[in-house]
Amino acid sequence: MPSNEAENAPPVRTHPATPAEVDSWLTVLHQRGRLRHAQSGPDGTWIVHREQHGRPWTLHHPVFAMDWIEELVREIQQQNPETSR
Repeated sequence: MPSNEAENAPPVRTHPATPAEVDSWLTVLHQRGRLRHAQSGPDGTWIVHREQHGRPWTLHHPVFAMDWIEELVREIQQQNPETSR
């Protein structure tokens, strides 16, 4: 039976990503142990560490940050499918 691609497609954003939205997502991901460290950097950037000895990522714009967060959430859902619903 073919899968319904519309059900698996990500929702379409109706507004631009904001710094507050990025801050909220990073806070939740950090509190739930999915990020080792997250902090706001200079000029509206964010610096995140996924693992203690991993290299830091610098997210330079809310849109790019939300893309990175979305990819991380998808990875988490693939690791633990029962949390995706």
